[in-house]
Amino acid sequence: MNTDDGRRPRPEHRVVITGTGAVTPLGEGVAALHQRAVKGESGLADGEGRCREFDPHAVLSRKEIHGTDRFSQLALVAAEEATRQAGWADGLPYAPERVMCVIGSVTGGVLTFEEQLTALRRNGADAVSRQTMPMIAPHAAAVQIAVRHRLRGETYCLTSGCASGTQAIGSGVRAIRSGSADAVVVGGAEAPLTNFVRAAYLKAGFMSPTGISVPFDEGRDGFLMGEGAGVLVLESERSAERRGQPVLGEVLGYGASSDAFHVLSSAEDGVAAMDAIRRALADAGVTPDGLSYLNAHATGSARDDRLEVAALRGVLTEALETLPMSSTKSVTGHLMGAAGAVEAIATLMALNDGVAPPTVGLRRPDAELGTLRHVLHATPLRTLPGRRAVGISTTFGFGGHNAVLVLGSGAGTG
Repeated sequence: MNTDDGRRPRPEHRVVITGTGAVTPLGEGVAALHQRAVKGESGLADGEGRCREFDPHAVLSRKEIHGTDRFSQLALVAAEEATRQAGWADGLPYAPERVMCVIGSVTGGVLTFEEQLTALRRNGADAVSRQTMPMIAPHAAAVQIAVRHRLRGETYCLTSGCASGTQAIGSGVRAIRSGSADAVVVGGAEAPLTNFVRAAYLKAGFMSPTGISVPFDEGRDGFLMGEGAGVLVLESERSAERRGQPVLGEVLGYGASSDAFHVLSSAEDGVAAMDAIRRALADAGVTPDGLSYLNAHATGSARDDRLEVAALRGVLTEALETLPMSSTKSVTGHLMGAAGAVEAIATLMALNDGVAPPTVGLRRPDAELGTLRHVLHATPLRTLPGRRAVGISTTFGFGGHNAVLVLGSGAGTG
């Protein structure tokens, strides 16, 4: 965050990351996400990204599991990892009313919805569970996290297509900067792997009909759907310092915009997408040549990858040609409302470890996208001596929702 006079922002206005949690097709936990992504190991199988190793029993009781949809379970387990890392295992370090929770999602409890609809059709209304409504509601994950951790600040779901998780983080950043919250639990969760959702995305022409998705490749033909959750704990720098909590990184900048063009497609001119990128960089006080890594939204769509690169080039100009860029969707699939949060965590881990994960499977980079520095294998990140690494993570969602984060590594945040 930049101040009007260019000075370093006051500690109460700097937003630091003290906890992260993730459940993805690469495994349970942030370490699995980063380590397997860097190694180029894919979590995709049979044309989708399923969290095959996910077992909520280590965190949730049988009663909790019975009363929650899978997307809420993913969110709860990710939130448990994030809050423990943030030092909340023995209770909240803040007044409950000063802690906010925002979780993004697109499909909410669609798995439960399909199951209960099947029960209704087969056996009538009496077969529908009384717990159906609180399980299918998109806000269920946020509410379940708030109940579990006794968070009494604002709690809600943010749904803005594929940008939902990123915009949830942005909402938390603004709450801390404005002083309306001391800490926030933010992120995204999605469990969309149902027959109905698969059919809907295939019919809309977004998913790869071949079951193979490689962003930036000349033969790309759509994304593969995935499930998962990413959750971050954000606090003001001053609050973290007061309790001696280690800082993982900083949200330096956030920018968002709307194409105002179409309910599904992104605008061809890229004006709004460029606005979001510019706003995030300006908010962070970072110039394009100050970036170390770019985690691109890059879904593997022939059109959307092209539009994203054009928007990035419009703002980053020549810096884009030498900036290491990759898409972690190549190993997780498209996690929809969870994508932005998971990719923000992946970006942070890359910055802290000093290694960018590759775009797995990219063998034939599309020459029409111009000169780009694709990360094809785990690549060390370069930073200036004495400076921390700075990365940018982009999300461009259905309906023209554009949201961008600029993140700083843990080194040098104090």
